[in-house]
Amino acid sequence: MLDDLSKFDVIAFDADDTLWHNERFFKLSQNRFCEMLSDYVDIKTLENTLLAAEIRNLGHYGFGVKGFTLSMIETAIEVTEGRVEASVIKQLLDIGQEMLQHPLELLDGAHIAISHLAQTHPLYLITKGDLLHQERKLAQSQLGEYFTGVEIVSDKTPTVYQHILSKIGCAPKNFLMIGNSVKSDTQPVLEIGGWACYVPFESRWEYEHGTIPLANPRFMQITSLTEIVN
Repeated sequence: MLDDLSKFDVIAFDADDTLWHNERFFKLSQNRFCEMLSDYVDIKTLENTLLAAEIRNLGHYGFGVKGFTLSMIETAIEVTEGRVEASVIKQLLDIGQEMLQHPLELLDGAHIAISHLAQTHPLYLITKGDLLHQERKLAQSQLGEYFTGVEIVSDKTPTVYQHILSKIGCAPKNFLMIGNSVKSDTQPVLEIGGWACYVPFESRWEYEHGTIPLANPRFMQITSLTEIVN
């Protein structure tokens, strides 16, 4: 399906868990959170309560580590009925700071795929998350020089994608989005008439789940970014 990229005027990439690891650090932090509060309620209830808080708070804090940290604190207060100790709150803040400072790890094939495509196409990075954190990760990745433009957005909706394409002067039919989320990188792009390439990752945040549109002729799926070069 990726044997002819010449029909695309612009190719865009998601960042987290498409170019570099992200979800594994959230999972590790969530496990630590559950261990800290397991005396108050069972693990499954903690996970469900935290997820509900994260989704509820997206409109307040957006995507990223900061919103996740605040949701952990809110959940700790809720499940302990306000009895959570200040030392636990401090540990949760420490977890958030550790996540923000964690060294970036590129996924296999990320650098070679980006450097390869940058020779023939304008590349854009379109990602959700905290502005400062995503800018820091992009700088650490050493991929920034390959991108014509970077868009850090509060959410990925058809309207957001349409706005970006209008700004850069690209018709949806000539646009390809590559990412690991069906909900954010595939469905909204297909909805506006663009092309989407799905690259599944080993784990996904529950919020990003979606039905894979296998029947859509503008949808394609690969197992690794190395397939782009091969």
